[in-house]
Amino acid sequence: MAGQPNQKAENEMPSAGADNTDAVDFEIIELFFFAYRDFTSDPDVILEKRGFGRAHHRVLHFVDREPGMTVANLLDTLRITKQSLARVLKQLIDSGYIHQVAGPEDRRQRMLYTTKEGKTLARALAEPQSRRIAEAMEKTGPGARELVKRFLAGMKNAGDN
Repeated sequence: MAGQPNQKAENEMPSAGADNTDAVDFEIIELFFFAYRDFTSDPDVILEKRGFGRAHHRVLHFVDREPGMTVANLLDTLRITKQSLARVLKQLIDSGYIHQVAGPEDRRQRMLYTTKEGKTLARALAEPQSRRIAEAMEKTGPGARELVKRFLAGMKNAGDN
């Protein structure tokens, strides 16, 4: 059935501890897909009303979480091109969600801050995601948060912070 994990693939999938090195963990791949789809669905609705997309969400999130973040640091964090960031950042600045100031020592450096409206939007985008995470953690049981953090940290590329 479309939109649901493939039950046949689940039943034929070797366990994680199996010695089959050719195994592809379709069950986890599909769960990631559906979790990401649902995790982003609530913010997508909010963003769409403003003519924004997920790139705007990512920029707003990281700038709000690290006030004064430089454009260079944001590029490193998001791993996107200057051209891609320039378009999204311009829209967020022009819409009054992000404010850009020159660096104190190097005037060429651009430091980014969310405005009051930007903070409000960042919070509105994060709240439904936070609720979804809290509900899943509660269903998972004691110790889930630390286990999930270790798992997700292990999924990141080596050398990432």
